[in-house]
Amino acid sequence: MKKNSTAQNIEEIVNKALTELKSTKTLADLDKWRIQYLGRKGLVVQLKRSISDLPSAERPQFGQAVNSASTELETKLIDQQRKISSNDKNEPTESIDVTLPGVPTNNGSLHPITQTIRDICEAFTSMGFEIIEGPEVELDYYNFQMLNIPKHHPARDGFNTLWIDQEDSNGEKPMLLRTHTSPMQIRTMEKQDPPVRLVVPGKVYRYEATDASHEWHFSQIEGLAVDKGITFANLKGTLYEFARKLFGEDVRVRFRCDYFPFVEPGAEMSIDWNSRTNETGEENWIEILGAGMVHPKVLHAVGYDTDKYTGFAFGIGVERIAMLKHGIDDIRLFYNNDIRFLGQF
Repeated sequence: MKKNSTAQNIEEIVNKALTELKSTKTLADLDKWRIQYLGRKGLVVQLKRSISDLPSAERPQFGQAVNSASTELETKLIDQQRKISSNDKNEPTESIDVTLPGVPTNNGSLHPITQTIRDICEAFTSMGFEIIEGPEVELDYYNFQMLNIPKHHPARDGFNTLWIDQEDSNGEKPMLLRTHTSPMQIRTMEKQDPPVRLVVPGKVYRYEATDASHEWHFSQIEGLAVDKGITFANLKGTLYEFARKLFGEDVRVRFRCDYFPFVEPGAEMSIDWNSRTNETGEENWIEILGAGMVHPKVLHAVGYDTDKYTGFAFGIGVERIAMLKHGIDDIRLFYNNDIRFLGQF
């Protein structure tokens, strides 16, 4: 391309190109035309490269003319391609043979953890509990302090917290990845007077080494009930009914003392795995959740009258339930994204 190219040169090239385009009869002819004018070494590309050789004052007008020419030729190319394709019966066209067998497609399914969360939530909603959700990035105030776990309390060590690297004016880190879904108990009670009945499903995070029974992130369902006259008997009856719905009518449960800072008294509930399969012989107790009566300090902190209201709370590890129900011995399988494993559910 000559360095003194002008808008008149461009117009002549476009007219010549359009004339040759109209004379193309086959798709092969059309492709040759495309290479000559719009290809990587075509005339239009050469025109674009020649812009830098022009005086600065002439470049804008010339560049605009080249772009317009390029757009026009590309549009005409598409029109001619459609025209040739519709007229040339020898050119192959797409078709569908309706007599051929269909192509099978794989059906998707819910993740086993999602299925388990839904099963657990359904068990509790059938008993009048409401499902709520909350933020995964939480404040220390809700995650610990309002749950009777003040700063420097030794119980915090067991939570292996992942803190957000952002300090406040006091040089402290007030935000974290929640270690349990319990903060939503506080957030709800701050806004709502009793009665309260809720379950909180969601992801929680802890700085733990990953092995067959531990993950740095897992799913938890926290539950809370607060009302007048709630006793430990209500706690036991509710969780026993939950176990029956999830593991079968014949399942046996056992409660033993345990410690959690936000309940008093605290307990852990186990099921006799052999009882659900009607096996005889030795008992096989497996812990499935922690629970207890809500600590009066927790109720008092949200403004509830502890002489008038009592309540119970519980926390369920979803992965543990899913592993029991499906006979899975390694928690890491849930998050390896292996379709061979996930396709079984």
